[in-house]
Amino acid sequence: MLVLGLTGSIAMGKSHAARLFRAMGVPVCDADALVHDLFRPGGAAVAPVLAAFPEAADGAGGVDRARLARRVLGDRPALRRLEAIVHPLVRRAQRRFLEAQCRAGRRLVVLDVPLLFETGAERRFDRIVVVSAHPLLQEQRALRRPGMTRERLALLRAEQLPDAVKRRRADFVIASGFDRGRTAAAVARIIRAVRGEPGRAWPRAWLVGEHLRARSR
Repeated sequence: MLVLGLTGSIAMGKSHAARLFRAMGVPVCDADALVHDLFRPGGAAVAPVLAAFPEAADGAGGVDRARLARRVLGDRPALRRLEAIVHPLVRRAQRRFLEAQCRAGRRLVVLDVPLLFETGAERRFDRIVVVSAHPLLQEQRALRRPGMTRERLALLRAEQLPDAVKRRRADFVIASGFDRGRTAAAVARIIRAVRGEPGRAWPRAWLVGEHLRARSR
């Protein structure tokens, strides 16, 4: 099973690319959706996150993502503390997705990971796709999001690798911001390009870390 990583900076059009992969029959695991589940009442991240950031409680037993973002954005130690809680839980959920897809006999899967390069996760993927757009288009899209300001966008960009660096490190680049047909054609070309390639990342790159941690306990 070949594991394709899909990534890109904020407001680059990654979600649209993920929908196209799904529409073309490729299973997609969305890291942002996993975080939503982890932060819902009863989610695995709620207790540890609220222990570290009690002001992020949503009043219904979950985590208010907007409050949490305001708390950690621009505060690097707080952000690293949050990542240390959430990232292992996301990886665990991703691993369950991969296990299920492998059992189902899938030959190609996509993991949508916004901070793929920033978290050093390249080794977990056979190929990496970066979605990229012009900086002005990126800014226009981002500023249409509820609660987004130029100041907040600048802080978010500061936490992400420059788009040019991501493009250089990717196996494939999808240029976003053109007509939807061109984006769909780019996704179809990627699927054709990797079809038949042997997957090497799964399961070794996903299980070795867990094995080492288990031995250290």
